[in-house]
Amino acid sequence: MVDADQTFVIVGGGLAGAKAAETLRAEGFSGRVLLICDERDHPYERPPLSKGYLLGKEERDSVFVHEPAWYARNDIELHLGQTVVAIDRAAKTVHYGDDGTHVRYDKLLLATGAEPRRLDIPGTGLAGVHHLRRLAHAERLKGVLTHLGRDNGHLVIAGGGWIGLEVAAAAREYGAEVTLVEPSATPLHHVLGPELGQLFAELHREHGVRFHFGARLTEIVGQDGMVLAARTDDGEEHPCHDVLAAIGAAPRVALAESAGLELAPREHGGGIAVDERLRTSDPDIYAAGDAASFPHGLFGTRLRVEHWANALNGGPAAARAMLGQDVVYDRVPYFFSDQYDLGMEYSGWAPPGSYDEVVIRGDAGKREFIAFWVKEGRVLAGMNVNVWDVTDPIQHLIRTKARVDTEALADPHVPLDSLAS
Repeated sequence: MVDADQTFVIVGGGLAGAKAAETLRAEGFSGRVLLICDERDHPYERPPLSKGYLLGKEERDSVFVHEPAWYARNDIELHLGQTVVAIDRAAKTVHYGDDGTHVRYDKLLLATGAEPRRLDIPGTGLAGVHHLRRLAHAERLKGVLTHLGRDNGHLVIAGGGWIGLEVAAAAREYGAEVTLVEPSATPLHHVLGPELGQLFAELHREHGVRFHFGARLTEIVGQDGMVLAARTDDGEEHPCHDVLAAIGAAPRVALAESAGLELAPREHGGGIAVDERLRTSDPDIYAAGDAASFPHGLFGTRLRVEHWANALNGGPAAARAMLGQDVVYDRVPYFFSDQYDLGMEYSGWAPPGSYDEVVIRGDAGKREFIAFWVKEGRVLAGMNVNVWDVTDPIQHLIRTKARVDTEALADPHVPLDSLAS
C-alpha cells in the first residue's frame, strides 16, 4: 500500500522521467516526489532537436514537456543541474549534487537516458566537431547550420542513422553542403535493411547529399582549433568546416552499475535489465526509457528502445508499477521521422536477418507506400511513408501474429483491417 509518507525519487529529466512524475500525481500519489536532472533546462522532448526546432520551424519553448510552473503546482521537487553520484541500496538513499546532498527513497526510478557515442579518432577536440543529444547541442548546431548555409560551408556527418539523416536534411534546407560517411552499404542498414535503406539514400541524393559508403572516419584535420577536413579509412579526404558525430547512443548505466544492479548483455542493446514491470534486480528500483532493457513477450527477446514513444509510454508504466499496479510493459516499438517532404512512421522490430521478405503496398517510386517486414507469412514490422492513419492496423497485424496472404498485404485495395481477423 502506497501512503502519503512515502518518497519516490526519479533520476533523469527527460520525457520518461517527466511523464512518470505526471503519472504519479494523476494516479493519486500524495507522497513526496523528487525529479533530479543533470541538465539545467526543464525536462524536454528530444525529437524536435533534429527536426522542427533545428530547422527553425518550432520555438524553443515548444520542446518542454510541461511549462515551468507545472512542477511547483503539482508539488514535484525539481532539482535542475544536479547529478546523482551514488545510490546506497542498503540505506535506500540517493546522493546528488556537489555537496553530497542525500535523500531517502521508498521507490526509485532510473530514467537516465543515453549519451552520444564518441568518435575515438584524432581531432575530436576541435571546435567544429559536434554531437546532437541535448538542447544545448541543438542550439549550437542550429547556429552552425545557419552559418554554413550562408557561407556555402561543408558539413561531414559520420553515421547514416536517423539523427545523421535528419541533420543532413536540415543542413541541406539551410543550404549547407553535406557529405555523409557510413560504414554500411546503405543508410539505416541495421534498422531497415538494404531494401529500404536504398530508398533513403536516393531521397538524400536528390537533395544534394553526397554519400561515402563502406568507410569510417579515421581523423579530423584542423588548424588553430578549427576543422579543415575529415579523413576516412580508405584514404579519402573530405574538406569541411564542421563534423557531426552521429554514430549512435549508449545507455547511461554507470549509476546503476555502481549500485550493483543487473545490466543487460550487449547483444540485447545493453542497458539496465528490468522485468516486464520495468523493475530492476532491486525490487524497489525501476528503470524506463532509453536506459532500460525489457523482455518483450511479443518478439521473444529483450529490447532496449531509444525512441520517443518508449519514453512517453515507459515512464508512466514504471510509475504505475511503483504504485503497486499490475503492469506488463509490452508496447510495440514505434518511431517517426521527417526528412524533406518525406514523413514516415515505423512500428515493430525486424532487424536484418529476422525476416524473409519485404512486402510493399503502394508506390515506392513516388514515396507513398507501406513496407511490411514479413517472416513465414507473419508481419514483424511495418513502415508507412507519406501514408497516414494506418499505425493502429499495422500494430494490430504485428500483435496478432496472424498469417497473411502477402498478395493481399501488397494490394492497396484490400483493407488492412481485414487481414487479421
